[in-house]
Amino acid sequence: MKFSVLVAIVPEDLEQEAIDAARDEGAGGITLMSGRGISNSAKKSFFGLQFDGSQVVLMMVLEKSLSLQVMKAVQTVIMPDGEDSRGLVFTLPLEHIGGIDNTQLEKFEQYVKECM
Repeated sequence: MKFSVLVAIVPEDLEQEAIDAARDEGAGGITLMSGRGISNSAKKSFFGLQFDGSQVVLMMVLEKSLSLQVMKAVQTVIMPDGEDSRGLVFTLPLEHIGGIDNTQLEKFEQYVKECM
């Protein structure tokens, strides 16, 4: 079985919606990290200070074929109806992995069997 890591950077106000979308598509555990980004365009300022807003980084390990489905679901949250994107989502291949929960592996195996 091959794995991917999916990384989604979403505005804080879309955090729960992105988590729900990922879970609905079969994602199990999700690691959350807070962050803030610096964009290449000027944002609104308040007394001369720029504010880009808080962001949340969602990171999850998924079975490779499942990662595309989850990515598309999260993308609909950050880009509804073709609007400008409010975040970023991408996948990276994983070569080696350890410590993944056996129940999650069983879910991934079941998903692969159903797709074939």
